[in-house]
Amino acid sequence: MPLRQHPDDRRPHDRRRSWTPDRRALTAVPLALIVVITVVDVLAPPDIHLGPLLIVAPALTASLAGARATTVVALLSLAALTLIGILRDGLTTGNHETQLGALLAVSALIVALRVLRDRHERELAQVRSVSEAAQRVLLRPLPERTGPLHLASFYLAAEAEAQVGGDLYAAARTATGTRLLVGDVRGKGLSSLGDAALLLGAFRAAAHLYKDLPDLVGHLDGSIAWDLAQLAEQQRAQREDGLGDRPRPRGFRRTGATDTGATDTGAPSGTRAADDGRPDSPADDSGESFITAVVLDVPDDGAVVRLVDCGHPPPLLLHGDRVTALEPRRTSPPLGLGELVAAPYVVEEFAFLPGDRLLIYTDGVIEARDSERRFYPLTERVAERTAARPAEPPAALLLHLRRDLLAHAGGRLDDDAAMVVVERLR
Repeated sequence: MPLRQHPDDRRPHDRRRSWTPDRRALTAVPLALIVVITVVDVLAPPDIHLGPLLIVAPALTASLAGARATTVVALLSLAALTLIGILRDGLTTGNHETQLGALLAVSALIVALRVLRDRHERELAQVRSVSEAAQRVLLRPLPERTGPLHLASFYLAAEAEAQVGGDLYAAARTATGTRLLVGDVRGKGLSSLGDAALLLGAFRAAAHLYKDLPDLVGHLDGSIAWDLAQLAEQQRAQREDGLGDRPRPRGFRRTGATDTGATDTGAPSGTRAADDGRPDSPADDSGESFITAVVLDVPDDGAVVRLVDCGHPPPLLLHGDRVTALEPRRTSPPLGLGELVAAPYVVEEFAFLPGDRLLIYTDGVIEARDSERRFYPLTERVAERTAARPAEPPAALLLHLRRDLLAHAGGRLDDDAAMVVVERLR
């Protein structure tokens, strides 16, 4: 079940953007300005002329309302300036004719710009609507109940206005249980959607076809590797055809490809080495591509969970008030790099009793930093929460962690982040 966003649960900068005053009340401000300027100008001494200030009214309206309201206010400003001329020096004086001409020209320009802005906003709204629909199709909400399991999830995209990015999760029923996938495409944001879509499609199509978990993971790795090979071949052919400079093909780099443990940089275990906190640059993304993932099989009969960890942070098992990281004996290489090793995928099996919960997450969670560049201590925060509320429902637990994560990171994440909680009911 995806978490519904509470109004007070938005990121701080989102809450600031979401506050909009009553536009109808603000539209009265330009009208009041017209009345005040007109009255003061008529009553002012002959050598004081405030009529040119009437241009403020249509300019202010353009920032508050659409082209139609801006046009109405502009016409009212012209009428007010005409009234000023009638009550003071007359309409035929050179000074008044100049003021009228200037007000007419500037008002026409303001209305034209507002028309262009309205058109752009309509196009942007249409594009955003299509984008949101595509993203919802890509990352389908997890079912709240599947077999004996209760699921909850949340997703935080690093890019503004995006609902999904390079992190992914999916669940599929099989004849004997439920299989889940949580993954993280190298990179972040919308640029990694292609690989995420490929993996999700391959998992949904094959999750029920393979009896053994290593065979399913091998199929997923082959799908990713084949796609990368085809992309590299296309780019090579384009270069040979002389179609100009192209990005470097995404290949497989052997150096450090399977090093998914902690490094001397202080990054949390099971994540890629931490940099100085800056997002990945486009140049980095062109060198290689892979997907860290954990694939789980939870049978309906039997209080166990089986998983294959492909370079992904280990899930956390919540048993009562105890939190245990399900560290694999041997981590497999990320999907897309499986051809670098000859050893088969290793299936790990752990006890998963009724009432237990699994917390599966991406490295965007544990690599989130606060103002002092400290990583988010997920295990410690989960342990504190479960000690206080050992039987908390999955959705409530995730809502707390989401708020805590955003508070730790100051309301803005440098990488996509996703969490999934799986609770065994029986």
